[in-house]
Amino acid sequence: MHQNILDSPIQFLKGVGPKRADLLKKELGIHTYYHLLTFFPFRYVDRSTIHKISELRSDIPFIQLKGRIVSMAMVGKPRAKRLVAKFKDDSGTIDLVWFRGARWFERSLKKDEEYLLFGKPNIYKGAMSIPHPEMDLVAETDASLRSPLQAVYSSTEKLSTHGLNSRGIGRLLKELLSVSKGFLTEVLPIELVKKNALLPREESFANIHTPGGNELLKRAMYRLKFEELFFIQLRILGARQTRITSFQGLSFSQVGDYFNAFYKEFLPFELTDAQKRVVKEIRADLGSGNQMNRLLQGDVGSGKTIVAFMIMLIAIDNQFQTCIMAPTAILANQHFVSIREFTEALGLKVALLTGSSKTAERKKLHQALEEGSLDVLIGTHALVEDKVKFKNLGLVVIDEQHRFGVAQRAKLWKKNPVKPPHILVMTATPIPRTLAMTLYGELDVSVIDELPPGRKPVKTIHRFDRSRLKVFSFIKEEVKKGHQVYIVYPLIKESEKLDYKDLMDGYESIARAFPLPDYQLCIVHGQMKPADKDYEMQRFVKNEAHIMVATNVIEVGVDIPNASVMVIESAERFGLSQLHQLRGRVGRGADQSFCILMTGEKLSNDGKLRMETMARTNDGFEIADVDLKIRGPGDLEGTQQSGVLDLKIADLVRDIQVLQLARDQADALLSSDPDLKAAENAKTSKHLEERYRHIKDWSRIS
Repeated sequence: MHQNILDSPIQFLKGVGPKRADLLKKELGIHTYYHLLTFFPFRYVDRSTIHKISELRSDIPFIQLKGRIVSMAMVGKPRAKRLVAKFKDDSGTIDLVWFRGARWFERSLKKDEEYLLFGKPNIYKGAMSIPHPEMDLVAETDASLRSPLQAVYSSTEKLSTHGLNSRGIGRLLKELLSVSKGFLTEVLPIELVKKNALLPREESFANIHTPGGNELLKRAMYRLKFEELFFIQLRILGARQTRITSFQGLSFSQVGDYFNAFYKEFLPFELTDAQKRVVKEIRADLGSGNQMNRLLQGDVGSGKTIVAFMIMLIAIDNQFQTCIMAPTAILANQHFVSIREFTEALGLKVALLTGSSKTAERKKLHQALEEGSLDVLIGTHALVEDKVKFKNLGLVVIDEQHRFGVAQRAKLWKKNPVKPPHILVMTATPIPRTLAMTLYGELDVSVIDELPPGRKPVKTIHRFDRSRLKVFSFIKEEVKKGHQVYIVYPLIKESEKLDYKDLMDGYESIARAFPLPDYQLCIVHGQMKPADKDYEMQRFVKNEAHIMVATNVIEVGVDIPNASVMVIESAERFGLSQLHQLRGRVGRGADQSFCILMTGEKLSNDGKLRMETMARTNDGFEIADVDLKIRGPGDLEGTQQSGVLDLKIADLVRDIQVLQLARDQADALLSSDPDLKAAENAKTSKHLEERYRHIKDWSRIS
């Protein structure tokens, strides 16, 4: 677009000005004409029917009347004055009431003039009235400009007090549609528009804000959803294509002695078919000569770590160093302990680096790393420090990758200045296909979708608080069998004091129910010093404590096969993915394990659905799908940092078919014109560049 009117600052639109512009920026993030144009209605009301007053019932949501004001009076005490107007049509009379701005309405409204009124009937003290209706003089209403379906926009209290309620925003949009005529040129390839019978762009924007009827509204919505998803997919697939074609990777051409020795002699169990498939996929990547950027998804306990270790052995077989970065010291330590068993048998050197590593240890570690005598480094974000220099880093494994910012991951990626290391990111948070396609569309995705044999599914039971004594009896039976128990309290950032109080109150009542010396308790929460937390954790790991009372700091990375019961207090305060992660802390041994969800008596519909889903299935992908439906994509872990999912109109749950079509069409376009250099794709290329220029491209580092 040449200096496009749509990029104009919003204050220059007639009816806005500096003060309203400032509010629109702060309250709704609307800075330009284009931002306002893509501020879509959240629903529509049908104004095609004019009711009679005699037909009104309180169960009709919104009504439109045509009639006249026959009288007006200010009613009530001085501080609580309201304006009451009698409104009459040929079938009867009804009261209209204004509580806010009553004096202004008293001056503005005209008696005995014909009005079109729109509002919601309400019953107060047995009589029907309409509070704060919208009023339009029939004489000033141009019927040709009235859309039968009226758009309703989100607003805020601050905006409403400055005349920018839903109706005020609608007026601005009518003005904007008028001044932007001719600037809403087509940005999709013309052939694609024809092939998919899409409504033209300008017509779509007009009909989304002022629909010309239901059919046109549907077509406008479809077109704009497709456009939004198409450009997101174009950007993601383009970034992936650039990475594959432009960035040469390290070639791990051989699978050598370390890998083969481990596979034949030290593998602790037979790999599942899913694990074998994933190893094969990754081996192909490593030998391709391109830089690997792969997401490894696998439910809790599916054996991602053993797969990652085997891939690390391929890197070592090719004379490269490897590292694993984990989000917490506990998880890093756990990886270190489990991997050291294997590396010792193979004669490889492995080290651990966390925030609490001592200076003398660090010096030795840094030296060994730079000399190349250290094969595997495992650690927390301490790995990204500038002092940590590798001789030849070939593979980076990032565990629970959504817990790291992209900038942290970028630092790790630069640790090999010659060629970028291969990247394998792992997550135990199952991501629904729709979300993975958009969030991780630039990554190759491998999924371990079966659990190792012999694992018994965790039995999940929902209990109300009134059953607490029965639950305590059950815990005592499990402890008698020699098992250990987690009792977890929610931690919600906004109310840490309240949560701490909940935890301490809970701890005291548990200490009374499970007294010394028969029962040993330990406690872990986020406000403890790291050393104290580790000490308490170790008591549980060594089976010196029967019951651990904790907040959800234990969500990731505690692997204690002897723990057979997970009790989650106030389970309704957790999201589904969190509940699933917590449940994954048990069921790691051969014995039957249990997860008990404790809730209050009153549950919201979403709360009921979460408890039912957890009790019904252990399938993380099914749970993630339900979670996505309940919460929407914006809330899911990791999406906020992506910068891609700022969806204005599309919905990843409801619009899966549109998303799939948009992805296929974007893929086809890039296959035929990878750099979008063809003349017929010039406008598409320009729009892609203009609308995404503010988003940094992190695709090369996952």
